[in-house]
Amino acid sequence: MNSLDVLLLIAGNGNYPFLVLRCARAAGVKRIVLAAFEGETLPNLSALADETHTLRVGQLSRLLTIAQKSGARHALMAGQIAPQNLFDLRPDFRALILLARLPKRNAETLFGAVANELAAIGVELLPATTFLEDHLAGEGLLAGPKLKPREIEDLQFGYQIAKEVSRLNIGQTVVVRHGTVLAVEGFEGTNQTILRGGQLAKGGATVVKVSKPNQDMRFDVPIIGKTTLEAAMQAQIRCIGVEAQHTLLLECDQLVEYANRYSLSLYGLSSS
Repeated sequence: MNSLDVLLLIAGNGNYPFLVLRCARAAGVKRIVLAAFEGETLPNLSALADETHTLRVGQLSRLLTIAQKSGARHALMAGQIAPQNLFDLRPDFRALILLARLPKRNAETLFGAVANELAAIGVELLPATTFLEDHLAGEGLLAGPKLKPREIEDLQFGYQIAKEVSRLNIGQTVVVRHGTVLAVEGFEGTNQTILRGGQLAKGGATVVKVSKPNQDMRFDVPIIGKTTLEAAMQAQIRCIGVEAQHTLLLECDQLVEYANRYSLSLYGLSSS
């Protein structure tokens, strides 16, 4: 994409927003305005932005005011909001009206509605993978030892199960071993699912993480980072399968080095 004069970065927790900010700078974005959430966005991220505004989760009116005053015509969401903060949501009046209009309240409908509110004031929410094309997982073996036929079968089986589970909006990660589903991701998130499945497997299990069918890539993009690999090592996982071209690999070089060092295979899967 052509370089932007101004980008509004709506940042949640973790290292993902740092990657977005660095890649946006490298792509030629001239000014980055940061919308940082209290108790979520890492404080040192603000040092890399040109301008920072802090708000609470649920302050929709303030977010829209920040967007209008920023001069940005494009925004990007990066980073998650901790589940407990979503349960402790204290919405302002505008957010209450938005929530009242939603027939279903999940990440997809909530952030989709926020995207519509931004669009109404002339700010387009970009895909969360914008500027990050080089960080998307490719197909085939990405790191670690070559896989055995049994492990390939578990990857293919896990991919089918994860796709079906994600279609139902339950989760996007499963843990399998020898054709048996050991754990399905729920509200606890990827890493806790890996630890739970690994405990049941007692070593040698396979993890598969996918995108939802027709997933809105403006938010909630599947991500694998170092903490995911650390959880996999703790759970004695043998292989992690991710959906190729739909999964972001944070700090890819470090992931490859880590996977090779600890003989953990990282594999890119596709529907074919």
